[in-house]
Amino acid sequence: MSRRQRAVTAAAAGRGRDSFGFANMMHQVLTESAARPRALFSVASILLTCILVYGVADTLRFLPLSNSFSSFPSIFPSSALDNDSLQVSEENRLETVLNNAAMQDRTVILTTLNEAWAAPDSVIDLFLESFRIGDGTRKLLNHLVIIALDQKAFERCLTLHRHCFALITDGVDFHQEAYFMTPQYLKMMWKRIDFLRTVLEMGYNFIFTDADIMWFRDPFPRFYQDADFQVACDHFLGSPDDVQNRPNGGFNHVKSNNRSIEFYRFWYASRETYPGYHDQDVLNIIKFDPSIMDIGLKIKFLDTAYFGGLCEPSEDFNVVCTMHANCCYGLNSKLNDLRIMLQDWKYFLSLPLTLKKSAIFSWTVPENCR
Repeated sequence: MSRRQRAVTAAAAGRGRDSFGFANMMHQVLTESAARPRALFSVASILLTCILVYGVADTLRFLPLSNSFSSFPSIFPSSALDNDSLQVSEENRLETVLNNAAMQDRTVILTTLNEAWAAPDSVIDLFLESFRIGDGTRKLLNHLVIIALDQKAFERCLTLHRHCFALITDGVDFHQEAYFMTPQYLKMMWKRIDFLRTVLEMGYNFIFTDADIMWFRDPFPRFYQDADFQVACDHFLGSPDDVQNRPNGGFNHVKSNNRSIEFYRFWYASRETYPGYHDQDVLNIIKFDPSIMDIGLKIKFLDTAYFGGLCEPSEDFNVVCTMHANCCYGLNSKLNDLRIMLQDWKYFLSLPLTLKKSAIFSWTVPENCR
């Protein structure tokens, strides 16, 4: 029985007890007033009116509320009448999606999507294609959850992929392309950090990946086993422990534990300390903060030889895991260079093994992203 059904059943039982009380009261009045018929008639009329009014009012109290009163959009159908219950319902839906997609160790792969990147032949199609043609990456699609930031993106996700979740914020419109460092862009980035904190608190490890990252090889063998938080770089200086590396928040692998949860809370709270900065800039600041040492977070920076991008491309096609369309502004420029990336990879796959092992083959990007 649902929470709403239990509430209605309890209400019905309550009305039954109240009606029984009114019946006892009428019986007492009738007994004591047998010698006063006029008074009896008046009292009985008043009591009958009270019963009718009480019954109507009590029935109205349990009529379903209009959808316009819901604090969530219609894609979050409410199963309760109060905001706390709605929040629980949303978290239950997220738990279901994550559980269905999780690996045995409760690891999921997450990406976010808005309408601009969800359009046909746009970023999401190229992203999914890279998984299908990558080396050992097709199976990872079973563990990918696409987090839709608007309803159009959610609807498109449902036509493309098994695991979709709608994360829609009332009063915030993420459906258009969010240009770098605009207020809309900053809201989207910080919304993402807060959501990832929630995933960690629910006990799930994750790889977060921007959708403009092409997956060409299974990255798990390249991750560090002793790290709580490991992140890709725009520029890698040679050591995974060097905090002078320039991290890129678009790709990271995070284990769910007290240290990582506390770190994400600190990261998100730091948006108020550094207003007007996006999450990656703030990460570049707080990585030096003594609070990170106090938390005890174990950070590793991922080598661009395996986790490259347009800022610093991976040089060896035989070991590259991912390539990011970073250091690139504008959707059309990204799409152009992502398509070239995929073509480069397909050409590499078509080569004989002897040529694949040679060091002469290189990316033909960046082009429009220069």
